[in-house]
Amino acid sequence: MNEPLGTDETGIVWIDAGRAWLARFPLSILLLAGRIGIGATFFKAGWLKYQSFEFAVKLFEDEYRVPLLAPALAARIAMVQELSLPILLFLGLATRIATLPLLGMIAVIQTFVYPNAYNDHLVWGSILVLVLTRGPGVFSVDYLIERRIRRIRQTPIRR
Repeated sequence: MNEPLGTDETGIVWIDAGRAWLARFPLSILLLAGRIGIGATFFKAGWLKYQSFEFAVKLFEDEYRVPLLAPALAARIAMVQELSLPILLFLGLATRIATLPLLGMIAVIQTFVYPNAYNDHLVWGSILVLVLTRGPGVFSVDYLIERRIRRIRQTPIRR
């Protein structure tokens, strides 16, 4: 009837039920999507460098201007990392290790190349930190390897 504000718990029950339902969404699907999304972003950049390496070197000379490295060397390092590390992300192989150089690249890009692109870099970095801290999930080679190692450790030695 004339209940004081906030004593009706029907809305809270619905919110709690909705939150519990959403919490059951598999984290592994989010991790897989993140790995694919970030991997595709970097792989595309690496593929463009590969297709037109001379243009990539020119970009490193004129626009990117990464300190301490010659433009050709910086372009080659970026290209190799952008073509190889995403493959590890896609497969979920050595995933946590693969995130570290990519986080380093993001830091360099943010600091020296595109300091105003922090919104993209925050998204990329957040996804990579999620994968770094939570692992690649069950849809990964890392998971299969870990599962195999655990089985081997649990198998008694027969003589």
